[in-house]
Amino acid sequence: MERVKIRRALLSVSDKTGLVELARGLTRHGVDLLSTGGTYRTLHEAGIPVTEISAHTGFPEMLDGRVKTLHPKVHGGLLYRRDLPEHVKTIAEHDIKPIDMVVVNLYPFEETVAKPGVSLDHAIENIDIGGPSMIRSAAKNHSHVAVLTDAAQYQDVLRELESGEGSLPTDLLRCLAVAAFTRTAAYDRAIQEYLNKAYAPAESNEDSDFPPRVTISYELSTTLRYGENPHQKAAFYVDKNYAPPSLARAKQRHGKELSYNNLLDLDSALAIAREFKRPAVAVIKHNNPCGAAVADRLLDAFTRAYAGDPLSAFGSVIGINTVVDEETALAISEPDRFVEAIIAPAFTDEALKIITTRPTWRNSVRLLEVGDVHQHDDIRQKTMLMRPIEGGLLKQSPDLGASGWEERKTVTKTEPTPAQLKDLAFAWVLVKHVRSNAIVLAKDESLIGVGAGQMSRVDSVQISATKAGERSKGSVMASDAFFPFRDNVDLASKHGIAAIIQPGGSKRDQDSIDACNELGISMLFTGCRHFKH
Repeated sequence: MERVKIRRALLSVSDKTGLVELARGLTRHGVDLLSTGGTYRTLHEAGIPVTEISAHTGFPEMLDGRVKTLHPKVHGGLLYRRDLPEHVKTIAEHDIKPIDMVVVNLYPFEETVAKPGVSLDHAIENIDIGGPSMIRSAAKNHSHVAVLTDAAQYQDVLRELESGEGSLPTDLLRCLAVAAFTRTAAYDRAIQEYLNKAYAPAESNEDSDFPPRVTISYELSTTLRYGENPHQKAAFYVDKNYAPPSLARAKQRHGKELSYNNLLDLDSALAIAREFKRPAVAVIKHNNPCGAAVADRLLDAFTRAYAGDPLSAFGSVIGINTVVDEETALAISEPDRFVEAIIAPAFTDEALKIITTRPTWRNSVRLLEVGDVHQHDDIRQKTMLMRPIEGGLLKQSPDLGASGWEERKTVTKTEPTPAQLKDLAFAWVLVKHVRSNAIVLAKDESLIGVGAGQMSRVDSVQISATKAGERSKGSVMASDAFFPFRDNVDLASKHGIAAIIQPGGSKRDQDSIDACNELGISMLFTGCRHFKH
């Protein structure tokens, strides 16, 4: 295997993690160090021999540091091909010294613009110019130059230098180059997205939400054992600069590795739980809620949520919007219950101990902490959702909150009671998290029946009522889209449903209204559909 001797390295990093250890390792192998600004000061103060870049180029840093490495003695030393005599002759004529390694991580643009209230001027000052230029020069010439863009690479490089007596294998240089171009692509994407929104016309957000070109950049978090099925390969990628609490930022406190399906269900569980300010619990099975509830006490919310469909809840994933306490942990761990995973802001020490020691499934349950689920809600509201299809990508704004609730109107002679109104509000939030055609039944701010993913809406009504059984009497119903025929109302009445909320908008709306009036059911129209395909 070919190897490249490293004789001179240029270090210029914003994130100083591991810098001193790397520099000391390089000097042990006789590598001359060049550096800039704060990196130079850090190395100099650590007693590491280093030459400041201005001394190397003979040209001072200027314009508040905007110009320091944009110089032929830097880029000539990086870009010349060691295997071309003409290149070697040219750099010798201009007294350009080879640079065999670049260690650069960029100004923290993504982290800067993720902070609330950051000014445009401050964001622009955090756009790195010299860094990406050096990275690209080194990466282009990766047959001869190593380029490090992440502190996670340092130890592997030092180990290779040790085993190679100060040289690196060319296959490692290739991997580093790919990682470098990946990093600059993500960096440029972040800048483009930020400026696109910053300079969008004030009267329209459409231009900023849907630019002519979309570039996606995520980092590999973990390779999964398999995908939805054992014969499918899968991995989990994350956007490390996404600020709101999410599954991508969660800390796993206990349990086996997460599966592809676990991740899908946990994301859905968290999405439902964070819809509410009061203690809330969502029980997810196959990416649909089979139980959910809100209450003044977390224990009550869990008890009612699990009771929504105990049969389906076996092997479920649970989302919780507040800290899991001891009494709730005891309820979760009761005999004959089996939970695959729980995602919550946090677990008390006693709750963690109970769940990881008491039930028979204690070793397998995954416990994830995400912190305050309502933190950065303003960012979540602006985050666009993307969904790939073969050969393309769909992009849309998120369906957040109880859209249409404030605009609701009663269209029947019978008005809902205050208690029914609370249940209708709860059901209207839940129905948008169920696959279309979606029907949910609720009572006492608890989910008691779900009809999901049916081709006919009346089938969803029947399934939800069958799930609820006798509990459907006096319950309320929410439908994600309008009723095409009155048969939905007739079936609801047969099962004792007392109030309905739906978008309205069918040519036969009046038929459904007349049916409700005949049967003594109150019905609200919201004017807002909540399909989830």
